[in-house]
Formats: sequence, C-alpha cells, structure tokens
Amino acid sequence: MDKPQILLLTHGGWGMSLVKGVRMILGAVDFVDEVPLLPEMTLPEYLGKVKAQVEKLPEGSLILTDVFGGTTTNVGAKLGKDFNIKVYSGLNAPMLLEACSQITFTGALNPDTVLASGQEAVKDVVAEVMNAMGNR
Repeated sequence: MDKPQILLLTHGGWGMSLVKGVRMILGAVDFVDEVPLLPEMTLPEYLGKVKAQVEKLPEGSLILTDVFGGTTTNVGAKLGKDFNIKVYSGLNAPMLLEACSQITFTGALNPDTVLASGQEAVKDVVAEVMNAMGNR
C-alpha cells in the first residue's frame, strides 16, 4: 500500500511556504503537493486541476485547505465527497507538521489527530503566558 499523501489547496499558493518550514524540522516531505488557486483561474479550470491531483491520491490521503467557505475549500469538499477523502480547512503550520510527522515516522495518517493539532494550536498568547505565570 502506498503511504498517504497530503494535498494543499490554498489561495495564491502560500501553502508551500508552510512546507518549507516543515522541511526545516523534518527534512524531505515528498508526499505533500499543492494546487494553488491563482487569480486568473476559472472555477472549472481549478476544479479540473484539483481533480487530476485527487485521482492520483492513495487511500488514506488528506486534503488541507485554507479558508472555510472559499473556493479552495468548496472544491476540496466536492472532491473529498466524490473520492471519499478527508478534507480539513484552516490550514496552519502545527496541523501540517502533525500530518507530515505521522507519515514520516509511521507511514500512516490519523486525520483526527491532525485536526486536533490544528485546533489546539490556536492560542491567545498573552492570556496563555499570564495563566502559566499565575497572573490573570
């Protein structure tokens, strides 16, 4: 069985900047690809490009998108449903790092822990530090 892949769907292609950061921590992550939505693309054109990538994804792969309700997420939702692939929006560095770490170290992917990592990473930094110091 092929190891899972991660497909990023972002406006303008900023997801690959996150991948560069992940590479600094984990090294090569050749199982991550991106289909950026560019300003000149039509919806049918973007849908076609993403579908071509999704058709190549092995079972257990994951699609991560940037903005809930945006074109990237809507395209991901349609294809995720059609191809039975998990799709999560709100892409952030901890979410991507968790997914890449799982694939790198186990060859598998647990989408639930990837989602939890992304959700738990969003913090009010000042409040967290003040709470940790016992000051409120």
